[in-house]
Amino acid sequence: MSSSFSHEIVLTSSPDGPIIAYDASSGTLLAHFTGTQTPRQGLTLVGNSTLIAASHISSATASGSIHLYNWWSSTVFHHLPLPEPVAPLIASLDGFYLFAGGLSGNIHVLSLPSASGNVLKAFPAHHSPVSCLKISDDGSLLISGGEDGTIVVIPISQLIGASSSTDENASNFILHRFVAHADSVTAITCGIGLCNSTIIISCSLDCTCKFWNLLLGTHLGTVEFPCTVFGVALDPTESEFYVAGSEGFIYKGTMKVESRQLVSQGLQLVKWVQKHGGAIMSLVMMNEGQNLISAAEDGSVWVWEAVTGQVIMALQNEMGSTSHMVVATGRGARMGNSGSNESTGNWSLGLSGIGRELSLQVKQTQEMEDMLTVVAKDRSKAIDMLESAIEMYERLLQLILKEAKKGTSNGGE
Repeated sequence: MSSSFSHEIVLTSSPDGPIIAYDASSGTLLAHFTGTQTPRQGLTLVGNSTLIAASHISSATASGSIHLYNWWSSTVFHHLPLPEPVAPLIASLDGFYLFAGGLSGNIHVLSLPSASGNVLKAFPAHHSPVSCLKISDDGSLLISGGEDGTIVVIPISQLIGASSSTDENASNFILHRFVAHADSVTAITCGIGLCNSTIIISCSLDCTCKFWNLLLGTHLGTVEFPCTVFGVALDPTESEFYVAGSEGFIYKGTMKVESRQLVSQGLQLVKWVQKHGGAIMSLVMMNEGQNLISAAEDGSVWVWEAVTGQVIMALQNEMGSTSHMVVATGRGARMGNSGSNESTGNWSLGLSGIGRELSLQVKQTQEMEDMLTVVAKDRSKAIDMLESAIEMYERLLQLILKEAKKGTSNGGE
């Protein structure tokens, strides 16, 4: 492989089976996380800890919930029930809150960490199901896309701080709401921009990618494709973007860095030669922009060389389908359809303990558990000794009282 990877782990989810973790450098399957049937956009990584969150829709009852996993157990360690089925998930950068997009158009806000995973509120963001969620580079804004083609931008501080949200007062918390596409918004990614003009890119079932000024909510440009589009990623320099086509091809486009304006589609849009056997559901930049990884609906997961557009590795997926993908690194985590790494601050959740560091963390956790077990045993032993001492002193006191009574009776005679 021409490029070296730095402790990167790829996680893929499926509507039919487990979440699977791979070593990005070798393609080795590292772990399965079972018990979750995950819809599109329903997989995310949480905060600076080691939590994996996945949307789950019960095949028996169609009820919705969120499953939480840690890295050293393959089974769900916490189940968070929700009032409706949800699909897209994203966590706040500090890991204290989890946002879930519901079928009703509500965004559910959950507090983490919590013994109960309390649903703090449901915010009525869209008039149709929420289809995707992203968080701005600085962690201050939640950006949501809906099946009605709208994009909503909400300050997270107001969303969390509001006591309640109804359709009447929802507009008070929304920074921008605009009709972005003629069909469902399938993915959103975000750049850092220049001169305070942060850019977001949205893609849609209407076969377009559109570029927006995040702060102003204004339209910058549109690129049309011959198929529906499910994912988009930016390279770290934000001069090139990659688009996931429903027919299995990846398209590469170019922007003018100086003005952040789109270069002519006809001159700069390139279709890579190799093709997945199904629609590409997710794209993520890796290895500081040297590689791109794609996950397709047919279960294939490929690592590409970004410069040449050639596949350099195929990960073996045991499941027949893929619904979403995220990449965790030793420095942070990147969500599907994201293109930036932690050096630019985009989608970095600070997830530590990946690769060799993960093994060390598991070992440290086990050692801590052993220490706690020893402490618990010592505490139990100390309590037993204290109880024995109390019992001994009680007996001694009884003997003293008995002798005192005997002395008193003898003196009376």
